[in-house]
Amino acid sequence: MSQKVRGVVAPGKGAAVRLETILVGDPGPGEALVRVRACGVCHTDLHYRQGGINDEFPFLLGHEAAGVVEAVGKDVRDLAPGDFVILNWRAVCGKCRACRRGRPWYCFDTHNAAQKMTLADGTELSPALGIGAFAEKTLVAAGQCTKVDPTASAAVAGLLGCGVMAGFGAALNTGNVTRGDSVAVIGCGGVGNAAVAGARLAGAAKIIAVDIDERKLTWARNLGATHTINARQNDVVDAIREVTDGFGADVVIDAVGRPETYEQAFYARDLAGTVVLVGVPTPEMRLDLPLLDVFGRGGSLKSSWYGDCLPERDFPMLIDLYLQGRVDLDAFVSETITLDDVEDAFARMERGEVLRSVVLL
Repeated sequence: MSQKVRGVVAPGKGAAVRLETILVGDPGPGEALVRVRACGVCHTDLHYRQGGINDEFPFLLGHEAAGVVEAVGKDVRDLAPGDFVILNWRAVCGKCRACRRGRPWYCFDTHNAAQKMTLADGTELSPALGIGAFAEKTLVAAGQCTKVDPTASAAVAGLLGCGVMAGFGAALNTGNVTRGDSVAVIGCGGVGNAAVAGARLAGAAKIIAVDIDERKLTWARNLGATHTINARQNDVVDAIREVTDGFGADVVIDAVGRPETYEQAFYARDLAGTVVLVGVPTPEMRLDLPLLDVFGRGGSLKSSWYGDCLPERDFPMLIDLYLQGRVDLDAFVSETITLDDVEDAFARMERGEVLRSVVLL
């Protein structure tokens, strides 16, 4: 039997979001009904609203979420009502060629709930990243639920569902940052600053934060950056080399995802260094690099999908480190808001005024 809940819907390309009545069905086989407690406002939600992902409107927005399992469907064995979970948008299948080779963080066949949530008139909704958590309750695949310590703040825990995990994973998983490394992070929004915090957790000796906004550079310093570079005032490549004794950084993380910033990352790394792209480009962007430079500089050019995370491994680990006081995840929560405030939160995010606004339910 369907339940009526409130949810934030993007009705059409570029249109302001609306708070609507949503119908959420009982979980079917392999599904879970989750009562959402908190959900972060991510740039990806704004991209959905602007039509930058696809045109499958209307969208039920929200995906950086934590909540409590209310019911599970048939055949769900490792999840039960009352479990406190972080929602993830890459439910590992366990059967594809990546999973069979022991690389489930690259799973090529992730899945979502089979049933669709709808508007009151029956119009089917497209849930953002298969989650749709700007709602009091949401229906997801059971594999999208990762159990974590219930004593953690829901506002903090939910952020691991996307941006914060992407940044930490870009440093720890994709970039393989280790003790003594020099790391540069280009772009210090939520993802970039999470990469800064991840580099600090890994024991990097030099952590260089790059942005055009002094406010974001201040956030980066608070999260562990040892050096900051304002890209409006400095040549980024020269400035990173100056900090690294003329060599360039061991790992450079591009958290912006533009051809200009990727080229900066490419030339700001040391010989045989690593470039990690975690910022998401738009479809029309192209890159032009001399192939001889790609060959001659050696090293690795990597893309980081969701921080190459494995939710069942990485979410509990980071929550445990947070509860031990070793990772300051509270620093990413700039403000808490209600479902009615999402449109205004998008505007604050675009102006660079917040790391994350978090909807509390």
